[in-house]
Amino acid sequence: MHVLRREIGAAGGWIGFDRYMHLALYEPGLGYYAASAGVLGAWGGASDFITAPELSPLFAATLARQLGELGASLGLHRVVEFGAGSAALACALLRELADAGAWLPEQYAIVEVSAAMRERQRAAVAELPAELARRVCWWERLPESFDALVLGNEVLDAMPVRLLRRAEHGWLERGVGLDADGRLTWSERPLPPGCALRPSLRQLPEGSVTEWHEAAEGFMRSLGAHLGRGVALLFDYGFPAREYDHPQRSGGTLRCHRAHRAHDDPLWEPGLSDITAHVDFSAMARAARETGLRLLGYTSQARFLLNAGLLDLLAPRMAAGDAASLRLAAGVQKLLGEHEMGELFKVLAVGRGMDGPLPAFVQGDRSAALDEAPAGAEDPPWA
Repeated sequence: MHVLRREIGAAGGWIGFDRYMHLALYEPGLGYYAASAGVLGAWGGASDFITAPELSPLFAATLARQLGELGASLGLHRVVEFGAGSAALACALLRELADAGAWLPEQYAIVEVSAAMRERQRAAVAELPAELARRVCWWERLPESFDALVLGNEVLDAMPVRLLRRAEHGWLERGVGLDADGRLTWSERPLPPGCALRPSLRQLPEGSVTEWHEAAEGFMRSLGAHLGRGVALLFDYGFPAREYDHPQRSGGTLRCHRAHRAHDDPLWEPGLSDITAHVDFSAMARAARETGLRLLGYTSQARFLLNAGLLDLLAPRMAAGDAASLRLAAGVQKLLGEHEMGELFKVLAVGRGMDGPLPAFVQGDRSAALDEAPAGAEDPPWA
């Protein structure tokens, strides 16, 4: 807490929520991801949450099929994964690609901001066969230009967001200050002049609170500036802008997770809870386009996995009908279920140098839904 008090004091008594979120998640010795590597884990374990690669081996197996096709057709030799977490996906992908024998990247580069996570990743990679482990490396920064298949699984949702509240005369920025007793408290200020906000915010009534994904938009622009030829696949939970800013979602999407339980108070015991926000995929697509990347597809996780052949992989593994098969089926249900990850999670594909549609988006592509302007919208609202 002393880190936050010092930071707020040095900033004149107020910091934006994006700065607070960065400190609460990533500050060495304080941040949720910086202080412990045990926040991710297998289904039913003691960790705070699980991701798709830990949930079912068929997530990586299905994704490997798509990567193998793309890598071979584009003549690429590298995979870059942002925020590799426990490295479960990296290790599973390399094993699956090696077993398939058709395409295997010469380099699997991981970009990871958490030192604790990097140590966990190194330990996991060390368990791979030497021929696969030698292909894995960690990038401290992006090369000026690189060709690659790029992956990001639940990366965008953990990037710091700015918080906005619609007041009577316009939008205010919600930040964090200290009360008379030195406790963290919400505090609001006018937005800086010239902030252009997304048109769909017009849908939200007075009193609404929402998020501005400025950091994630910056990530997409950076990706576009550095990626030469290749395809990026980004898996996360979120909505197009018009759904994101639906009046029924007037409280925003910011959520906290601790010990497999969700709560709505990010100021409670900072550093001990994960803080996330649903992704505005319209903003991500726009930011990618601004740096010359093409939108190659947008669909639900369920449709992506089905298009990429998950059921073809599931069928032979269910033949035994034993307890392992039942566990596998349960994991697949969570990956595909409309009320589980199947519909909540989306997949965004952007790239450069790719002709034609990606196989995993041939059916059920929702790219048209990423149009940001709501019906009847005029000019974007300005702060």
